[in-house]
Amino acid sequence: MAANRSTTADRRARIEEMRRAEQARERRTRILTVGISAVVVLGLVGFGGWVINKENKEQEQQEAAAKAPIQGEKSWDAKKLTRNHVNTPVKYEMTPPVGGDHHPVWQNCNGDVYDKPVNDTNAVHSLEHGAVWVTYNKKAAAADLDKLKSKVKKTPYSLMSPVDGQSGAIMLSAWGKQVTVDSATDPRVDAFFTKYVNGPQTPEPGAACTGGVGAEGMGGAGMGQ
Repeated sequence: MAANRSTTADRRARIEEMRRAEQARERRTRILTVGISAVVVLGLVGFGGWVINKENKEQEQQEAAAKAPIQGEKSWDAKKLTRNHVNTPVKYEMTPPVGGDHHPVWQNCNGDVYDKPVNDTNAVHSLEHGAVWVTYNKKAAAADLDKLKSKVKKTPYSLMSPVDGQSGAIMLSAWGKQVTVDSATDPRVDAFFTKYVNGPQTPEPGAACTGGVGAEGMGGAGMGQ
């Protein structure tokens, strides 16, 4: 009898010890789980904060660039740049032109890159809609042209084409605004795009950049706008 009681007591003691060990493991698991969760949450919060902070800084930089003057930029009085629709050639006072009377149909400017010259009067209509027009002559380096083409293709309200008669190797034009840059890496390129793509100089902000004249001179569904 005494031996049986001793065996029963030992069994109960072992069971109790196993129960305490299991409870201790469960506590450690809960603590570990809570700790890992806290680290993950803090990490996500920290990463989210970093992303937001980065986006805010980029926004601040863009706003600063949009307000800052661009070195070497030329400006024309927007009030003196006529906006009549004409079907005859127009003699502009600057090359490339940055405004004035223009064709009723715009040149497509939804990130369009043209390997051949486009009609000035169509391109000026694109500027009226808020486009930035990147132009170049034979002096421009091939590497610069590749970078500029890539940028234009990614940017709605922009177009690019050769203009052999221009004075600078690379020039950027918007309605009433123009700058000559040294290369595709010139910081004024980004500044000009930031400031003038559908910028405050635009006579008709948000107007179409598609449905006009394409590379083959075809189109014009939006004629008269």
